[in-house]
Amino acid sequence: MELKLEVVVIPASDVDRAIDFYRCLDFRLDADFVVDDGYRVVQLTPPGSQASIILGTGVTTAPAGSTQGLLLAVWDIDETRAEIAARGVEISEVFHEADVFVHPGTEHRIAGPHPERADYGSYASFRDPDGNSWLLQEIKHRLPGR
Repeated sequence: MELKLEVVVIPASDVDRAIDFYRCLDFRLDADFVVDDGYRVVQLTPPGSQASIILGTGVTTAPAGSTQGLLLAVWDIDETRAEIAARGVEISEVFHEADVFVHPGTEHRIAGPHPERADYGSYASFRDPDGNSWLLQEIKHRLPGR
């Protein structure tokens, strides 16, 4: 069996503001369908990604800002972080965790990239205008089978 993650639904309180935010990060606008006053579906895809996000009106009952920990794999965490900051998005400094896994909140964060620059070990975080949270994770060499 093969299963590929295709879409993640992101709750947004202001669809046009959310589109502007994600377009600022070069997400490709794939679709924007207004079915009626209560139903609008917008699909955007991060640059280089095979999976997309959907936001809109009437697409989820989840409260705006409730999606947490969405992860974007990047080749160079410092370069990507700087580019996102240059676009006016508030983004954390690069950090790593005290152990292998990223934890919610900031309690386990240690300033700076992973000391050995280990793949999967360096992060930066940002939020969209509603508070949905994203992580950048530096990955240059994937683990076998990934």
